[in-house]
Amino acid sequence: MTFEDFKLNRQLLNAVEEAGYQTPTEIQQQAIPLVLAGHDVLGIAQTGTGKTAAYALPLLYKIKFAQGKAPRCLVLAPTRELVMQIGEAMTSLGKYTDLRVLCLYGGLGPKPQIEALNAGVDILVSTPGRFMDLYLRGEIITKELKVMVLDEADKMMDMGFMPQIRAILEVIPTKRQNLLFSATFPAKVESLSHEFLEFPTRIEVTPQATAAETVAQLIYEVPNLKTKIHLLSHMLRDEALQKVMVFVRSKEVADNIYKFIARKVVPEDKVRVIHANKGQNTRINAMQAFRDNEIRVLVTTDVAARGIDIQEVTHVINFDVPLVYEDYVHRIGRTGRAFHTGEAITFVTMAEEYHIAKIEKLIGQEIPRDNLPDEVEIENTPFDERQDMLREVDSQRKKEDPTFKGAFHEKKHARPHSGRPGTSRSGGKPAGRSTGKPAGGPPKKGGRPSGPRRSGRR
Repeated sequence: MTFEDFKLNRQLLNAVEEAGYQTPTEIQQQAIPLVLAGHDVLGIAQTGTGKTAAYALPLLYKIKFAQGKAPRCLVLAPTRELVMQIGEAMTSLGKYTDLRVLCLYGGLGPKPQIEALNAGVDILVSTPGRFMDLYLRGEIITKELKVMVLDEADKMMDMGFMPQIRAILEVIPTKRQNLLFSATFPAKVESLSHEFLEFPTRIEVTPQATAAETVAQLIYEVPNLKTKIHLLSHMLRDEALQKVMVFVRSKEVADNIYKFIARKVVPEDKVRVIHANKGQNTRINAMQAFRDNEIRVLVTTDVAARGIDIQEVTHVINFDVPLVYEDYVHRIGRTGRAFHTGEAITFVTMAEEYHIAKIEKLIGQEIPRDNLPDEVEIENTPFDERQDMLREVDSQRKKEDPTFKGAFHEKKHARPHSGRPGTSRSGGKPAGRSTGKPAGGPPKKGGRPSGPRRSGRR
C-alpha cells in the first residue's frame, strides 16, 4: 500500500514524499480511511508507529484551505514538547496548502498567541490548560470546531488533565468528529472513551503496552547507586552508544547525573538535561540540539518519555525503573522508531525488582538479564542505603500481602541476626565495619554472650 491509495490531494502527497514517508504504517493504513469517512476513532498504538500522521493527513485533507478566523480543528496533547512536535508535523505536511496551524502552551506569556489567534487560525494544537486560559479570556472562538483530537490520552489522565478536558467538552460544539489516540488503554482511558466518543471504530495495531519489536531490551542487576553510576560511566565511554537518552526518576537525580557525565565522561557541550523545572527555552533548545545530533547524551525525567519523535536514538538507559509502569513502554519507545533498531538497558536494584516484575507482566514478556561487565567497579552498599532498600522491599510485600508483618521490622527487633551481608546484629553498624569491639551476639540463656571470650577477669 502507498499514500497514493488514500486519494489525498497532490499538495499533501508532495509534502509526504518530501518528508521521506514511503510506506504507510499499520496505524496509518487503518486510521486514515476511517477519519476521511468521518468516523469517530479510538486508536491504540505504541509510540513511534506514526499516530500523528494517521490523523494529521486526513484532517488537512478535510479542512482543505484557510477560511475565516475561528479554528475548525482542535488537537489536545499533554505537554508543550508534544504540542510543538504535532504542530511541526501539521505544518510540514500542510506546507503546500495555506492552512494556518497554531500551537498554544504555557511557559511563556500569552500575548503572541493571542495576536496569532486574532489573525486567524484553522487548526489549534494546545495543552488543555492553556486552551482554557485563553478561552476564559474570550480569545478563542469555538463555534466552528468540527473535529477534536485527544493525543496521548493516557498521559493526559496521568497528569490530571481530566477536569480541563471535561471543561473543554462543555464549551465546544457537540456535533463534531472525535478522535482519541493512546499508547496504552487502561480502565480510566476506556472510561474517558465512553464519555468522549460516539460509537467509535477501535483500532489496536499492537497488543496493549507491547514493547517495540525493534528494541532489544536488557537488564543489569546492580547493588546500589554508586555501582549504577560506575555502570553508566562505563557504557557511555563506548562510542557505539552514539545517541543516548538517560531516564531518571526525579529532577534532583537528573541534575546530579548530568553534572557527573559532563565532568567525568562526556564533553560538557555533548550532554544536556531537561526536566519540569527547566525553562521553556532551555527544554526546547536541548530537544532540538539532540534532534540535530549536536549533543550525544540527553538526561531527562519522564517529561520526554511520551510522544517525542527523535529519530535514530541508538540507546535508552533507564538509570531508575519508572514507577508508572506504562512509562517503561514510552521510554524505550524513544529508540527503535521508524523501522530503525535500538537498545533499551535498565539498571535494577533489589528494591526495584518488584517494579520490574510488574512491567514484565504489563508487556507480556520477560526482559533478558546480563552480568555486569568485568570493568565495572562494584561498590559496597552503604548501611543507610541498604536499610532504605530493605524498608522498601517490606513495603512492597505488604502491598501484595496485607497480613505480612514486615521482615525488616522482625529482623531488627525480634529475630537474631540472619547473616545477611551489609547489616549487623544490633542494626547499628553495617557488617564488616570495625567498631573496636568484638562481634558478640545477643545474650543466650544463662547470661553468657556468644562470640569469643575475653582473656582475663573484670
